[in-house]
Amino acid sequence: MRINWMEEVLKRKEELIRDTQEFLRIKSVFDEASATEEAPLGQGVYEALQYLLRRGEEEGFTVKNVDGLAGHLEFGQGEELIGVLCHVDVVPPGDGWTSDPFSAEIRDGKIYARGAIDDKGPTMAAFYAMKMVKELGLPLNKRVRMIIGTDEESNWRCVDHYFKHEEMPTMGFAPDADFPIIYAEKGIADFDLCQKPVQTNEDGDIQLQSFQSGRRYNMVPDFAEAVLLVKNGRSDEVKQHFEQFLHTNSLNGQAVVKSETVTLQLEGISAHGMEPNNGKNAGLFMVSFLAQIPLDQNAQAFIRFINDYFVGDSRGRTLGVAYSDDITGDLTINVGILSYRQETGGKLGLNLRYPVTNDIEQTKKTIEQVCEKHGFTLENFSDSKPHHVDKNHVLVKTLQRVYEEQTGESASLISIGGGTYARSLNAGVAFGPLFPGRPDVAHQKDEYIIIEDLLKATAIYAQAIYELAK
Repeated sequence: MRINWMEEVLKRKEELIRDTQEFLRIKSVFDEASATEEAPLGQGVYEALQYLLRRGEEEGFTVKNVDGLAGHLEFGQGEELIGVLCHVDVVPPGDGWTSDPFSAEIRDGKIYARGAIDDKGPTMAAFYAMKMVKELGLPLNKRVRMIIGTDEESNWRCVDHYFKHEEMPTMGFAPDADFPIIYAEKGIADFDLCQKPVQTNEDGDIQLQSFQSGRRYNMVPDFAEAVLLVKNGRSDEVKQHFEQFLHTNSLNGQAVVKSETVTLQLEGISAHGMEPNNGKNAGLFMVSFLAQIPLDQNAQAFIRFINDYFVGDSRGRTLGVAYSDDITGDLTINVGILSYRQETGGKLGLNLRYPVTNDIEQTKKTIEQVCEKHGFTLENFSDSKPHHVDKNHVLVKTLQRVYEEQTGESASLISIGGGTYARSLNAGVAFGPLFPGRPDVAHQKDEYIIIEDLLKATAIYAQAIYELAK
């Protein structure tokens, strides 16, 4: 049976746009203040979950609310289960929007709203894809289930809870990233390297009183500040040296002198931690400068360790953990947080993204050995394992064929350093909704989805669901 999927979408175009707008108007931001036993992540998130469950019920799907943290809509029959993993929570809107971030206003063929592209617009596309396949009465040998998450933008409590109580799909996709197909994702480890307490030696003309840069492991810090106590009239000397450093490295910043206290401030360029080289790490530039001046003993040990092992090296070569494979590329290390206080010592907060074939336990052991030599300990280690579906898996091959038939373009496979909702599935890939060449406006002010792309994605998802479940 040959079906013109786009034709079927266009028959439902106005209804799809209307439901998408209605869904986007729900302020589904995590809100601890309004949380209840029924709505553990707040009233807005729960309202969005309830909206989808209610619409699913109206369309004749089997629906289930899983303790207010997740839910699902299901149709079809058979032992095997095809999963479509979506989420209804959104990040806070922030400031500077042209229109109300929850008005879902249409301008120039785009729907503007927080969650338009991440992930409520794509969720509605997937919902209509399921609805179309069901309405056409197509014979299916597998069940199809939309799994609805509510905490993707925070801690993934939704899927953790869901899969403790509910069935894991045989295979599936998450409409929550890029087209064509993201089939491999690096492992992501966050951890701290903490300087062991040693006796403070306050000798010397220049003492580092405090140093702070960055707040998140997975972001390249765009600001750093160091406060120095400078004795014997050397404050102006430090100031001039710092200003020359800024000029040489084309950086913005300033040195403020107040008596014997010199405060150094430096601006970098922020970027996502999955590729540190896309930004300018303000903290590491500050370390480069501080390594050039004679500091007190503890501070010098802290700065020298960072300078020797992390400045100019985002691949872990100096640490001895460099690794790369053909599936996901290089291991990367982002120094997301740097902090030091004269009384307590220093700490580095690292975000390490490692290839799917990398042995993370050996990597961790190597880092611990280096730390031990330099008076540091590795603490607070958390790890999200890499995710990879073989390029010859029926899921990947089917989605490639569907994408190429619907778009006429090659369905190349993508590997990324970031993590998508697909890694919650044993055999899952990220599949759209962002088409190649489109700007990624997720989490930005004036977030939008192009209506033409919403319709195209719905057609792709409908055919994909049918092909995987027939």
